[in-house]
Amino acid sequence: MTITQPDLSVFETVESEVRSYCRGWPTVFDRALGSRMYDEDGHEYLDFFAGAGSLNYGHNNAVLKRALIDYLERDGVTHGLDMSTTAKRRFLETFQNLVLRPRDLPYKVMFPGPTGTNAVESALKLARKVKGRESIVSFTNAFHGMSLGSLAVTGNAFKRAGAGIPLVHGTPMPFDNYFDGTVEDFLWFERLLEDQGSGLNKPAAVIVETVQGEGGINVARAEWLRALSELCRRQDMLLIVDDIQMGCGRTGAFFSFEEAGITPDIVTVSKSISGYGMPMALTLFKPELDVWEPGEHNGTFRGNNPAFVTATATLEAYWADGSAMEKQTRKRGEQVEQHMIAITEENLADVKEYRGRGLVWGLEFHDKARAGKVAARAFELGLLIETSGPESEVVKLLPALTITTDELDEGMKTLARAVRETA
Repeated sequence: MTITQPDLSVFETVESEVRSYCRGWPTVFDRALGSRMYDEDGHEYLDFFAGAGSLNYGHNNAVLKRALIDYLERDGVTHGLDMSTTAKRRFLETFQNLVLRPRDLPYKVMFPGPTGTNAVESALKLARKVKGRESIVSFTNAFHGMSLGSLAVTGNAFKRAGAGIPLVHGTPMPFDNYFDGTVEDFLWFERLLEDQGSGLNKPAAVIVETVQGEGGINVARAEWLRALSELCRRQDMLLIVDDIQMGCGRTGAFFSFEEAGITPDIVTVSKSISGYGMPMALTLFKPELDVWEPGEHNGTFRGNNPAFVTATATLEAYWADGSAMEKQTRKRGEQVEQHMIAITEENLADVKEYRGRGLVWGLEFHDKARAGKVAARAFELGLLIETSGPESEVVKLLPALTITTDELDEGMKTLARAVRETA
């Protein structure tokens, strides 16, 4: 692909230095449809990024776009705070009927604000209110958001340093396989909980990702998650599952914890819940935890009604028929894995490991700088991928769930070429 030098001057002179994704993809995007993005010069890119997991159903999905346009053209409520609206009612009814009831999940639904970190903040605040304790346990390499409470339970040193103040009331514990199987699961954690001299304050809750996305695509085993759930029950701690990136079908089932057969006390959802990439977040919790006073947690943009409309359309289009979407995602995941096996076999000396579930995958190299080089070469070849992990050492694949098998093959072949050409 021949790429002309785009005019990036206004971004470089006016926009803050904090910008990041645009540095790895130095072009100016103009259009997007399905799993394709196009820059202003007409160059085409296959998207294996999907808005960092916010576009599970692709760019400008026709079904969702139609629902949104119809709603706007009839002057439907756009901004509603937490007022009762027809759009919110229809979403709540659809979410209850298509997601919660079929899974026998009794959750109350809270709209905490428009982003994932809003959902995490409200979950932490609720857990502390319910239990009357301050401490929250999180896990090594976790990522839960960039606001202060969420950062306190995030592991990445670079992101934590940006807070500029001490991040308190959070205690990290080893994630699944942190010691490469040499230490019994939760041995350290449970010993600290039971030892009156350990210095560990009794936690209100434990927060966990079933697959650590930003942490390097670290996949927790189902038995590890079940053991964690049981530990929380025995020790009177709430279990919070952060399903912001891995929920909404990313790993196969609608919720990523379903495979483990657990029912968390609190679940945070965002990213693809609107279906269309619009800001929307949910905090779900068991009814007995609903101890909020009216207005005790609020936010101006928690009532994003256009997002309710596209979220409802998404559920009706992709989750009304039971397991069809889940089966398709798992099948697409198997397709990715076959390509990962081939890439590993071709580059045995370079590839350390590949791992993933559903349609989230990571490729780690022995040379930590290699992932960035692969991502850069993939961009030159017309494929958008990002890196993850504490040192950006993992190539991260996050294609839309609606991607075709041909597009998936195309992207994986491009990835294989990028790996080959950066050796």
